[in-house]
Amino acid sequence: MTYTLLWLALICAIVDWIAVAAQIKKLEYFAKPGTMLLLIVWILQVSGPSGILGSGLFWFVLGLAFSLAGDVFLMLPREQFIAGLLSFLLAHVAYIIGINQIPPVLNLPAIILVVAIGLVWFRLYRIISMSLKSSGQSKLVMPVLVYSLVISIMLLSALLTLTAEKWETPAALSLSAGALLFFISDTLLAWNKFVNPLRFGRLAVIITYHLGQVLITLGAIQQFLVQTSI
Repeated sequence: MTYTLLWLALICAIVDWIAVAAQIKKLEYFAKPGTMLLLIVWILQVSGPSGILGSGLFWFVLGLAFSLAGDVFLMLPREQFIAGLLSFLLAHVAYIIGINQIPPVLNLPAIILVVAIGLVWFRLYRIISMSLKSSGQSKLVMPVLVYSLVISIMLLSALLTLTAEKWETPAALSLSAGALLFFISDTLLAWNKFVNPLRFGRLAVIITYHLGQVLITLGAIQQFLVQTSI
């Protein structure tokens, strides 16, 4: 398996980080969607277009495609926040389905994870929703509620792979780390946008986002392509 396109995606991501830090919008317009596009092409390259369904990678390609759409909506001169939110919501749904192609196992560690993520979700959502109401943006409370629930389920699904015997350890670790970074990225974005602006907030959001997507993609390939070909 070749990793050339993965390295190119990482290089493209770093270029985007530099563009964000230096506020070079025109460069962002190419580098941000370019990173997602390279990850999509990488999966297609290593599995072959006809092998996507058979390898179980279809849902992850779909997740990357919806993420690409979300990137475009959020970087338009007039930001389309709701359209971007919906695109990323669909991306998380695709990842949830993709991860749960191997059903999770209900055991004590799994129950602990459910409770822990539920508490984190409740605390974060409560703070963000209160901020939305106090700033006169109550119309966003319900969309943010749905989105935060879905991304929390995506994170839980990924972390549960660590407790399932059918998941290879390297794949589960990569996928879990990627989902956690994606969750952190979206939390930082919401906090920076609705609660309190963070120093270097945009840069932190994009770095965690790209690294999360890369690790999710790598974990999916390790589980659904590499292991099935051994």
